[in-house]
Amino acid sequence: MSRVRIEIKYLKGVEDPEALTIKKNLSILGFTGVSSINTVRSYEIEFSDDVRDPVAEARKMAEKLLVNPVIHDYEVTLAGE
Repeated sequence: MSRVRIEIKYLKGVEDPEALTIKKNLSILGFTGVSSINTVRSYEIEFSDDVRDPVAEARKMAEKLLVNPVIHDYEVTLAGE
């Protein structure tokens, strides 16, 4: 079996609303030294041995369902690398 990780983040220049909210709330809670936060969504997908190229298959999944190319960038790697 192969495990693949897909990490999705916002493109540079695109506002990350969840990170902004977290940063604001951390400041309210007294954590004032935080200069920036970025959220990254991560998926780990396990493929059966009959899938010949799990990385390519995961890229197709990301492009068809998980990523909005207007606002997101993504990276696909074999898990454990």
